[in-house]
Amino acid sequence: MARQGVHVIVVGNEKGGSGKSTTAFHLAIYLLYEGFKVASIDVDSRQQTLTWYVRNRRDWARNRGLRIPHTTHFHLPLSRGDSVKENHRAEFDLFRQAVAEVEHDADFIVIDTPGFDTNLTRLAHSLADTLVTPVNDSLIDLNVMAQFDAVTGEPREMSHYARLVQRARSERLSIDGRTIDWILVRNRISMLSSRNMRQVQTMLERIALRLGCRVADGIAERVIFRSLFPSGMTVFDPLDDDLLGGLPSMSHMSARQEYRNLVAALHLPTNEIIAARQAREAPDDDAVRRFIHMMQTDP
Repeated sequence: MARQGVHVIVVGNEKGGSGKSTTAFHLAIYLLYEGFKVASIDVDSRQQTLTWYVRNRRDWARNRGLRIPHTTHFHLPLSRGDSVKENHRAEFDLFRQAVAEVEHDADFIVIDTPGFDTNLTRLAHSLADTLVTPVNDSLIDLNVMAQFDAVTGEPREMSHYARLVQRARSERLSIDGRTIDWILVRNRISMLSSRNMRQVQTMLERIALRLGCRVADGIAERVIFRSLFPSGMTVFDPLDDDLLGGLPSMSHMSARQEYRNLVAALHLPTNEIIAARQAREAPDDDAVRRFIHMMQTDP
């Protein structure tokens, strides 16, 4: 699935409740406020959480007369025909059409995936430049990445999801010689340090070493995210009472800084994208000189 200079961020994890949609939406809104053109794609046909985020935001802005940035959004449903082959073909066509519609205008595409394996999930991962995998700060949730030796704590067998990502990385490398930058993000981190937190960090680092990915500190467990969802607002929106529907709190400010730290850890190619955009928008010097010459010589 060929595309132009747009950078694709996929948020994926085969476990529900890991904060994928919240992370995807906040990344998209952050990039909009930074001046980038952003498209979002929701391939979770069951929950559609990212799509509800987008709808809530548009409804909130329309009802209150607010001028806030919005993504160009697509929701891609699963095909439910009798033929698996035809379903996959139809899903591929929908995916290709969505990407083709924005690839020449968008700087970033943010894709949210479901907590289970689907054809659309695999298509999204194969297209990723940056893959963000939120993992709840729990030893139980680490099983979605690997099985661990009970004695040594070393990863013993990689999970189905880890193998899916490794296949996507291999395919991407064979197609265009590039790899997927994969970042494991600790999510719903407890406010208090504990033995469990230290164990999770150690095990994630061992997984990252085994899989060739990186680990980034994520977002603490905060009520603010649940309270913002109905309005489609994020911690990056202006701290305005009318805009947010209430006064911002210290939790709001702390969550904003945590997401800024996460974006910095992703090492997104923002400078390169700005330079590429300026090159596209710059006038053709030869054409300008020809025009000036024509104006000077035209009787």
